[in-house]
Parts: sequence; C-alpha cells; structure tokens
Amino acid sequence: MISTPDRRQTIELIEQAMAQGASQHKASELLGISARTYQRWTRQGGVKADARPDAERPAPVNRLTEEERARILAVCNQPEYSHLPPSQIVPMLADQGDYIASESSFYRVLREAKQVHRRGRAQPPTRHSKPTTYRADGPNQVWSWDITFLNSPIAGQFYRLYMAIDIYSRKIVGWEVHERESAALAAQLIRKACWAEGITEQGLVLHSDNGSPMKGATMLATLQQLGVVPSFSRPSVSNDNPYSESLFGSLKYSPAYPTKPFDSIEAARDWVHTFVTWYNGVHRHSGVRYVTPNQRHRGKDDAILAKRRAVYEAAKARHPERWSGAIRNWRKVEVVYLNPDNTGSSEAMPVETLAA
Repeated sequence: MISTPDRRQTIELIEQAMAQGASQHKASELLGISARTYQRWTRQGGVKADARPDAERPAPVNRLTEEERARILAVCNQPEYSHLPPSQIVPMLADQGDYIASESSFYRVLREAKQVHRRGRAQPPTRHSKPTTYRADGPNQVWSWDITFLNSPIAGQFYRLYMAIDIYSRKIVGWEVHERESAALAAQLIRKACWAEGITEQGLVLHSDNGSPMKGATMLATLQQLGVVPSFSRPSVSNDNPYSESLFGSLKYSPAYPTKPFDSIEAARDWVHTFVTWYNGVHRHSGVRYVTPNQRHRGKDDAILAKRRAVYEAAKARHPERWSGAIRNWRKVEVVYLNPDNTGSSEAMPVETLAA
C-alpha cells in the first residue's frame, strides 16, 4: 500500500517525466503503477487517499488519550454519578466548570469497558412474545372484547362501553355501559354473554388487552369457572386485538354516532342498543362476504352466498362479453384467525383442542 506522501512524490516524478517528453503510460509503468492508477490519484485536481478498508492510516488527532479514558471511567464510577447516564453526567460536570469529553465519547468508553448498563432502580425493557394464534371455523369459538369511552355531559368524564364480539361471525355477543371500569363488571358481561349464547362446554377463547378489568382476580376466576380460556395482547400493542379495535372504529365513525355528548347513561345505553341491533341484523360485514353477523352466526351464509353465485353465473351467461374473468368471489370464509403468524396460519391452535 502506498501512503499519501509517497503518492504525491510519485505524481511529481511522472509529471516531470511527461514535461520532458515521456508518455504518461511509460512513466507510470516505470514507477510501478498503471496509467489508470495515476489518473485515479489525480482525479478532480487532488491526491486521493487510499480508500481500501485495510489501508494503513495515521491515528486521528482527536482521539482521547489513555489518561482521559481512564478519567471518564473513574468519574462514571464515583458514588454521586454511578446511578446516572452520561446524558446527566456531562451537563453536571459542565456546571462545575469541567469538560472531559462529549456524551457520545462517554458512552463509547463505557461500552468498550462493558459498563453500559441500566443505572438506578429502573428495570430493563421486557420483551413480550406474540400472542398465541387461534383459529375459528365456527361461532362461539373465539371472542374478543374491550372497553371504550363514550362522551358524558361532564367534560373530562366518560361512560365505559364494554363490548364482546365473536371473531368468526363478527356478531356482538355482549355489551354493557357503565360509569367505571372494573373486573367485576367485566366478569358480569362475559357471564351474561355465555348464558345468552348457550355456552356450556369448555374451550371458548376470550381475547383482550392487558387492562386491569381484563386481568383482575374476579374476571379470571369467572373465566375459570365458565371454562373460558383467557388470551391477552402484548402491552401497548393495539394490533394484537384487531377485531375489537375495528368494531369500535365502526361504532364511532358510524353516521348515526352522536356529535354531542350523551345526556345521560340511559341515553348512551339506548343508542348502543340501537347500534347493536343494526350491526348484527342489518349491517353486511365486508370481512364475511357481506352477510350480516346474525346470518353467519346462525349458519345461513352458505345458502345466501350460493344464491349470489348463481345470480352472478346467470348474469355472466347472458352477457359473457361483459366479463373479462371469473365472477366475484362469493365463497364462504371458512376459517378466521386471531393474530396469525407472519409465515401463515399453519401453526394456529385449533379451538377444539383447548378443552383437552
């Protein structure tokens, strides 16, 4: 490898030879480099440094000395600084009229000394595994539930809407409006919903987030008594509970949703009752081929979708020139997944195996 000073000297010798009539190619070859190398070194009017990763280079002039590095470690390990990060230590030293190095230099020295650890009493971040993937091929196998706020006439105070949905049929299987959140009220909701749906066998999966009403002792005891399997989202990951989040979006962005706060909790309950009646019995859900949740929950979607396919096939037969391909897909959605993995849903846990 040729250092930058040697490159400059080589270029000067070549230029002298060229000034006396020698060719660039011959002069370069005589000094042991190619004409292309000479051109690369002199490109853009200056000598280019060796860009190869293993090239020898002079030590940077701004490097910390060993004494400075030792002082950084000594300062960081003093009792008054041992619980603080460099972002706190460096300003405190500056307040005392002392500057050793930048925060990044402090971090680099600590990292090389294997002393970059969490300081103080704060616990390190906890990695939460993704929730188990469940599959439902029929109603009352996997439910999802959550709580959302409804505006009350008092600013800053809200009513709480508890709502559970069957992910297979998208039917709202239970709801209640209360003035507070509690595990006891949540347990009451799920117990009533199970009674209404006639669930007597163990194996129903109930998915929710990590709020205190979801994981309270009363709620968990009720689920155990009913034979319901609890499933929870990761903390602060709303995507782990997509069916309830989507349902609340449909509710609050419904054209009928009031633009003003509800006058009373009774008014809120009346409105939610109207919404649930419409959602379950009139609304055709895009996720289940535009049948109503009630129709799918009762198993009527097979006949409805078969009739639609027949109508489309007849329309295509009458005017085949208007169809560039197959008719619209009106086939039944056979299986619905909760939190499928990224590689597909082959590893989903069948609900029917949960009671075993």
